[in-house]
Amino acid sequence: MTTVPLMPVDPRGTVLGDEVYAAIGEAILDGRLKPGEHLRDQELARWLGVSRTPVREALQRLERTGLVEVAPNRYTRVTMPDHGLIGETHEFVVLLLGNIVRLAAARMSDDELDDVLGQIDAVIVASRADDRLGIIDGSARLFETLTSVAKNRPFVRVMREAELVIKRNLSGWHPFVECPVQRSEGYEEFKAALAARDGDRAERALRAQHGLA
Repeated sequence: MTTVPLMPVDPRGTVLGDEVYAAIGEAILDGRLKPGEHLRDQELARWLGVSRTPVREALQRLERTGLVEVAPNRYTRVTMPDHGLIGETHEFVVLLLGNIVRLAAARMSDDELDDVLGQIDAVIVASRADDRLGIIDGSARLFETLTSVAKNRPFVRVMREAELVIKRNLSGWHPFVECPVQRSEGYEEFKAALAARDGDRAERALRAQHGLA
């Protein structure tokens, strides 16, 4: 177990289990809890200042998302993503977001559409500058917004539950289209499709941008 203790959680009116889940998940994402590291519920509970019950519940949720693996009576540890899992996660995200984009194109209000187009502009600026982290951060905000304006609660729940493992598995992601000019043109096509509320065209542009045309 890491020698750097986790900070105690402060629910501030939210559900304690969610806070514990987020705290352990973020520690996995930022490397305080490393791939292959064994997790002991008693130790985690002491560091977080909670009982073992919410820690066990959080570990069960993290197992379902793939951040933690459990062998009964043997170990509970942080998983180690392989290259195949990274590719499969990317494929899952793009295909799922393609469906979200189709719904969002038809359902978002004009004000929501203006906000989405502005967020795409930020991604385009990052793309032209060949700013990989800017593209990642901008895209994450964009697709969080699109998931919201698609107005489909199961999609929202799926994306919320999968958020941590998606971030971990795609932490080393690089744009499929390497040329900044061509990549930016792809984002411009995606923007134009959404501006026209053409969900089919927007989904095709999204897939093409990620090599899944």
